[in-house]
Amino acid sequence: MEGFADYPIQAYVGLGSNLREPIRQVQRGLEALARLPGTRRLRHSALYRSRPLGVVAQPDFINAVAALETRLSPLAFLRCLQHIERQQGRVRNGVLWGPRTLDLDLLLFGEIHMQSPDLTLPHPDLHRRSFVLYPLHEIAPQLVIPGRGAVFKLLTTVSRNGLEVLNL
Repeated sequence: MEGFADYPIQAYVGLGSNLREPIRQVQRGLEALARLPGTRRLRHSALYRSRPLGVVAQPDFINAVAALETRLSPLAFLRCLQHIERQQGRVRNGVLWGPRTLDLDLLLFGEIHMQSPDLTLPHPDLHRRSFVLYPLHEIAPQLVIPGRGAVFKLLTTVSRNGLEVLNL
């Protein structure tokens, strides 16, 4: 079947929301990830509150990271993520780092390095974002980001910048 691999690959997805009940949006996103074809959600981080990047005149974000095992190809997996975003009301209006109902970023897909018009792997900003690195470290403390290094070492290079764990 097109879009499926012969063996499962571990992928990591960053989730973020700051519109229309962001906590619920991220929780619904985690539930939707668990239902993707050929995919199994392994674990996910706690929810974190973070300050917005870029356009700062917007609400804080709620973020999390999920680890999944999938047989989907990277592009098929990306299409599924974009479908989930649209189902939850995401409208891409061209505003970089603007407010959104749900943002699903494919952070890592096994050891794959890829650059295409639609997808860059590993995610090009992964190593700079505390709201990704801290949740990622929570669920995969020994993970090594291809071309960037160990997550636990990358944590020493970023500021928490107001990042806080939510106790729900």
